[in-house]
Amino acid sequence: MEQVLVAYASKYGATKEIAEKIGQVLRQAGLPTDVLDARNVSDLTPYRAVVLGSAVYMFHWRREAAKLLKALAAEQGKRPVWLFSSGPTSETDSEAFPGGPKLPKGLQAVADRIRVRDAVVFRGVNHPQKMNLFERWIMNNIKAPVGDFRQWDVIEAWAGTIARALLEAGR
Repeated sequence: MEQVLVAYASKYGATKEIAEKIGQVLRQAGLPTDVLDARNVSDLTPYRAVVLGSAVYMFHWRREAAKLLKALAAEQGKRPVWLFSSGPTSETDSEAFPGGPKLPKGLQAVADRIRVRDAVVFRGVNHPQKMNLFERWIMNNIKAPVGDFRQWDVIEAWAGTIARALLEAGR
């Protein structure tokens, strides 16, 4: 159980790219790391730690990420877990969920059971050309800013804290 798993649930690819960056930072620190779509994770046995992230739509995680989080909870804290959400699309929109928590209301209790090491919200991407007509209509009506708002330095720094924690635990 030496590998680290970075699993993600992404609709248009932005969250996948965040997961890939986290995996890159972990590998550069010397940690063998798999980066996988959450739908493709069927066995957690080979992993000493898990980083799980999801895109956020309408204040909810994608179904496949929520399912994997619940599978981790069923293991009752067998391995350290870090969580990230990707969603807000502007500097003034710093929260992905109502009331400011780091996870959707229904998943916070699950995360609490496994004593998640950290949960963060990263800014996301809004590219209307990738969206369907209904999604574009919603984004237009709420006047969501268009562009890529990911802060790669923040993502890399967070991944670095995970790497340091795992390296210290492995000594």
